[in-house]
Amino acid sequence: MAATTPRVSAVIFDLDGTLLDTERATRDVLNEFLAAYGKVPDKEKEERRLGQMYRESTTGIIADYGLPLTVEEYAVAIYPLYLKRWQKAKPLPGVERLVKHLHRNGVPLALASNSVRRNIDHKLLKLKDWKDCFSVILGGDQVPRGKPSPDIFLEAAKGLGVNPSSCLVIEDSLVGVQGARASGAKVVAVPSLQSQRQHYSIADSILYSLLDFHPELWGLPPFEDRIQGALPIEQLFLNSQIGHAISKSLHMVIAGDCTYEYVPDQISGIFFGWAKPEAGGVSRSVISIGWDFSLRTVERVMENISQALAITDEDQAIARDALDLPVFSEHAKL
Repeated sequence: MAATTPRVSAVIFDLDGTLLDTERATRDVLNEFLAAYGKVPDKEKEERRLGQMYRESTTGIIADYGLPLTVEEYAVAIYPLYLKRWQKAKPLPGVERLVKHLHRNGVPLALASNSVRRNIDHKLLKLKDWKDCFSVILGGDQVPRGKPSPDIFLEAAKGLGVNPSSCLVIEDSLVGVQGARASGAKVVAVPSLQSQRQHYSIADSILYSLLDFHPELWGLPPFEDRIQGALPIEQLFLNSQIGHAISKSLHMVIAGDCTYEYVPDQISGIFFGWAKPEAGGVSRSVISIGWDFSLRTVERVMENISQALAITDEDQAIARDALDLPVFSEHAKL
């Protein structure tokens, strides 16, 4: 972040992977669809498709896997599978807190997604009442060119009545970051693929999740919701089944199946709450959750995964004191 605080007057959000965890919810859709044709998804190809316009992505899938379908036939066949999974998508951690905070403080907000508008409207049902915080909502089919073109961000800024250079864009995909920079806006990247973080250097700031976002760094009203150094967040439920240990350290790989429902990939940091082992009652718990980039493949881990995420005495003291407060202690019974 530059020494001089950049001041922005409006914020533009992406939708998939930024506000809603739709990518995790729909992760098995392509597997299921391609299985009917005896095909298996190529992980690298699918990662490169992240954030693309729907028609571009669909055309690529049909070509890459040799599907005997037109774009229209593919869309009709796979749409019900996506529609069903979208109902399971949840807002990502910190999203509702940030959107409501900015709206409450009079900051103009827009939503700009490469998804077609019809799909956006289905997904917005998961945002409940706070979808009304956005005064401008745009889909990729409502502008001449989708991301990485800047068109959708220029149009969003126009709809908000501000100059693009005074906007802050929050994005998870590389094509979105590229489009936002091309529009002249400031950009905060919250990568949905942690293994790709090194490619986001063109962003002004790179975060793990919107829990790490500090509005005052952008000239926006600061949060005032920390309690004795701790931040109350929406609950995260972690299955106690953990994967294998890495070497002889305390690093533990979190088994993906155990974290699918409640711990998004964007979560990283020191968290505290309540644990209930198979034997014994409920007890206080402090854990670090993050990613280990030192391995050949990026691994999702918990415990002390790096010096940056090591649990300190201060962390333990904050957790111990905070868990005695009603706002936290009431969750012990859950």
